[in-house]
Amino acid sequence: MIRKILILLICAIPMAVEAQRDVLVITRRGMHEKAFTVGDPMTFETIYGQWFSGTIEDLHHDTVYISGQAFNYNEIGAIRRSDNKGELNGLGIKMMVAGAGLAVISAVNGALRQDHPNQWFTTSGYIISGALLAGGFILAELRPKTYKLGGRFKLTYLQISK
Repeated sequence: MIRKILILLICAIPMAVEAQRDVLVITRRGMHEKAFTVGDPMTFETIYGQWFSGTIEDLHHDTVYISGQAFNYNEIGAIRRSDNKGELNGLGIKMMVAGAGLAVISAVNGALRQDHPNQWFTTSGYIISGALLAGGFILAELRPKTYKLGGRFKLTYLQISK
């Protein structure tokens, strides 16, 4: 008797669970770029110019549910790649400010000492301020990428569930 109940429960499990979910796929010229499914964080801009951010709660019949709101996937105009490069962007800006500040301080000190403009900066001052400016610029350019949909990037809804 227990064996029959156990077999019945094991056979009933596939009817109660869903193994695969629908998927949103970003493609670039037909090649897979990134995929989103239920539980993935997503930041996107609608075709109406509004930005929304949150975790995908559900994907059902061409509709994306995020933060209690429903959007048709055709209403998504751009998707921002979510990674930790925003911290590098802030560090890059701080480095550029420090490099420019060092150059300004050297020039102001040279002017106050009434030195000739050729003597305002030392070789190490050029190297340090230049490295801070160049390194900061490179880090600031590593900001999160935005996939603008419609041209090179396409958003496809893959309906796997019923």
